[in-house]
Amino acid sequence: MIMDAPSPSTPLPLAGEGGRCLNGLRVLVTRPEHQAGPLCRLIEQYGGIAIRCPTLVIAEPRDWKPALAILDRLADYDLAIFTSVNAVDRALPLIQERGGFPARLDIAAIGQATARALERQGVTRCLRPEQGFTSEALLTLPRLRQVNGQYIVIVRGEGGREYLADTLTARGAQVDRAEVYRREPPATDTKSLMDSWARDEIDVIVITSTESLRNLFDMLKTVGQNKLRDTPLVVVSARIRQIAMEYGCRYLLLAQEASDEALLAALFGLTTNPPSLLR
Repeated sequence: MIMDAPSPSTPLPLAGEGGRCLNGLRVLVTRPEHQAGPLCRLIEQYGGIAIRCPTLVIAEPRDWKPALAILDRLADYDLAIFTSVNAVDRALPLIQERGGFPARLDIAAIGQATARALERQGVTRCLRPEQGFTSEALLTLPRLRQVNGQYIVIVRGEGGREYLADTLTARGAQVDRAEVYRREPPATDTKSLMDSWARDEIDVIVITSTESLRNLFDMLKTVGQNKLRDTPLVVVSARIRQIAMEYGCRYLLLAQEASDEALLAALFGLTTNPPSLLR
């Protein structure tokens, strides 16, 4: 069963004050350890149980020199695009050490969460798509349609998706990549995770990247992968949903965006439409 989650646009009611409650929903959160805290706290605030199981580690790039060389000459660029919160968190301190963004440089974020990360760092002039948080959505912005002859830097992780760079290059831009982090699978003992599944202590899994999904499958043996296929997944993009379908996952709920509030709204949707009623 594939569903779209409810929108998080309506302010969340306070738990315990006539508001919604997750009613003890047990949620496996696969975000990297340093990013999982706010979502776990929200889940617990609204009566759920957050189970931390990071399936992705954000590490230093193998070689900082190429990225630093680009950040040293940001004044040569017309547009800088940040593809993730991690890209912002890794690059902004280095940019600030170099005097901040040049006044003429346009800045874009791939989605609202990345834009908010920039705002937390004091960057308020930021282009972002109104709907969606993908390369495809970003590329519909008028600023990115006419880029012939312009110099663009994409700030991202190592081995990132090439669709954005390839499309901008096809539109006539000179595109460089400042790779400021890399993604690695964690060294995780899955025994406790499998024990929890055996005791039916996992109701739903939150997946926020394709790498997290692939790593989770790789971490589990055949029995664990079968358990995963039978467990509802809340995902944050159609691309992740498609990959989950290819893996054979049977119950998928697509959140409206990657924010904690949107993920919580999707989890509320599960409490009102449990998988047993929707399969």
